[in-house]
Amino acid sequence: MNFHHSEIAITSAFGSNRDAVQKTSFSLLFMLAAATCLAHPQPKEDENQELPEIKVRAQPSNSIGTTDAASEGTVSAQRIQARPVLRPGDLLEAVPGMIVTQHSGDGKANQYFLRGFNLDHGTDFSISVAGIPINLPTHAHGHGYTDLNFLLPELVDRIDYRKGPYFSSNGDFSSAGSAAIRLRNRVSEPFSQLTIGQYGYHRLFSAGSTELASGANLLAGLELMNQNGPWDNPEGLRKINGLLRYSRGSASDGFDVTLMAYNARWNSTDQIPQRAIDSGTITRFGAIDPSAGGQTSRYSLSTQWKKALQDGSIQASAYLLRYELQLFSNFTYFRDNLTQGDQFLQQDSRTVFGTELKRLWAMKLAGFETHHELGLQVRHDRIRVGLFDSSARVVTATTRDDRVAQTSLGLFGESGITWTPWLRTTAGLRADHFHWNVQNQIAASAGINSGSTSDLLVSPKLAVILGPWSKTEYFMNWGRGFHSNDGRGTVTRVDPKSGQVVTPVTGLVRTTGYELGMRSQWVPNLQTSLALWRLEIGSELLFVGDAGTTEPSRPSLRQGIEWNNRYTPLPWLEFNLDLALSRARFMDADPAGPYVPGSVSRVVSASVTVQNLGAWSGSLQARYIGPRPLIEDQSVMAASSALLNFRLGYRVRKGLDISVDVFNLANRKVNDIEYYYASRLRGESAEQNDRHIHPAEPRSVRLSARLEF
Repeated sequence: MNFHHSEIAITSAFGSNRDAVQKTSFSLLFMLAAATCLAHPQPKEDENQELPEIKVRAQPSNSIGTTDAASEGTVSAQRIQARPVLRPGDLLEAVPGMIVTQHSGDGKANQYFLRGFNLDHGTDFSISVAGIPINLPTHAHGHGYTDLNFLLPELVDRIDYRKGPYFSSNGDFSSAGSAAIRLRNRVSEPFSQLTIGQYGYHRLFSAGSTELASGANLLAGLELMNQNGPWDNPEGLRKINGLLRYSRGSASDGFDVTLMAYNARWNSTDQIPQRAIDSGTITRFGAIDPSAGGQTSRYSLSTQWKKALQDGSIQASAYLLRYELQLFSNFTYFRDNLTQGDQFLQQDSRTVFGTELKRLWAMKLAGFETHHELGLQVRHDRIRVGLFDSSARVVTATTRDDRVAQTSLGLFGESGITWTPWLRTTAGLRADHFHWNVQNQIAASAGINSGSTSDLLVSPKLAVILGPWSKTEYFMNWGRGFHSNDGRGTVTRVDPKSGQVVTPVTGLVRTTGYELGMRSQWVPNLQTSLALWRLEIGSELLFVGDAGTTEPSRPSLRQGIEWNNRYTPLPWLEFNLDLALSRARFMDADPAGPYVPGSVSRVVSASVTVQNLGAWSGSLQARYIGPRPLIEDQSVMAASSALLNFRLGYRVRKGLDISVDVFNLANRKVNDIEYYYASRLRGESAEQNDRHIHPAEPRSVRLSARLEF
């Protein structure tokens, strides 16, 4: 099928947006009906009996003896709900050392930073929600694209995070780390929450759960949201989002089934050149191309099952995902096309299904206590992915149009042995096989940049844990991991823009990580951890979705230190302080320079949280990002930035709470993201290298009222 100069053909091939909206509306109307029913449960016997209110306050968990690395941990629902959240993806900033920003419209995936990585939209940090992998390989915009805008913060139960390639159950995209976002099975009371804020922000969220026969629970949630943001070109973000979840049994012996549906559309204010701001052509919140933007939809069905056995457990999960994206962007303005501009469309339509099966057991072996895990992971993506030139959202030419079938198979196992009361080890091994089949759909170049490839890697892991002594443990970790590349890059032999011959890239690139760490609870009410880490990466070969080709990067070395602290002197008062220092360098000799562009060298996050102090609660969150090089010789640097976010909550009466969130409390004029590259504005005689920025949003206030039924 030829997509040249045919927007109608593209819409037909990738799926009608009208159909997507109809599907979303049907699914979410069903969820709304379910939520309404759950919000008004049927009367029960003695319903009118007045019962005394019981308050349960969670204390910091004792993590000694529960992890295999100092940089592994859990963020509880209590800590998550205490954070003011500008965007759903900001929840990940609860992971120590993680920074979440945005360089485009809020319907697009966030930009992530961790351990000296500019993770782009998720590469090298894997994320799952309710057992579904969220990173999307061979994606139209960027390999590993991770869009969390469908997440409902109120229904997150906890975040389990791991850093480094030390864990056998973590495969692709996990070199820097991983986060498993767990959802709630129920809420204490059905509720509705209305939030209004500056810049046209409106959000209505309702959720409720009911207990069914045999102890099962049915949970439903629905979100309606719109906003314009501070941008001169209103963002016009419109989001509809819902969840329906059935669960039965316990966390160790039970199962759940989760249905999620999400649809959004928006206008984008992409990064803009500093020279346009300095000349007064636009403001800090202006746009060069006001027609940029996009629309996306996501539907998923997943299930997780656990069966407790006498010696351990069997765990299984499966998921089915349908995803679509149309994204119009323009980052170079008129550099390549002086008349129509450089806008392009990236389009992605895929169906994903996968499964995981694990067997865990414990036994005595030669007198030693041992535990073991053996697992299998299978994933298959059927993708239609394209890159097109466009002007004002009208397609004018085709750069790439491919059908991709990508299959991955992962086998993993690990065994832990407690040798003495103060020494235990865990050894693991993982084998991954990937297969790509890419078929070029452009009739004029049929057969070019098509083909099938496969790759295989084996990744050993090892952890040694000493202690505890005086409530302090010490960790030594080593592990091999990998980073996959976009499937199109493994078969590309001709640059689709220039026509020049290029060399296909390898499918899987090895990474090697090392870590020394400690975790202590020696001081009463203080949890502290310290980790010294190092990560070596072979050639960071990435498919560049904006260009339709593969851009090889150099081998690199990242190393650093992280210090995390959580202090709870009183049941209602908590202090957090997380410090992360990192150093990222290319390992080869190159006249361009040794510095890795975009690598953040210093991150500091601190907070103080008050919960259940009578009717009051509150939180003050501070975040500092240090300067970072924008080009390899470090002659151009991104400025540091610091932000303060604030929340104050008050319980008016039982069942009614109000809260105020203030973002960028000090109204600092800092940037969410900075790049340095060549672009050309209308009227300029030649392209210019310049700093391109996307400003952090100015101070904004949101007021929420939550009513329980």
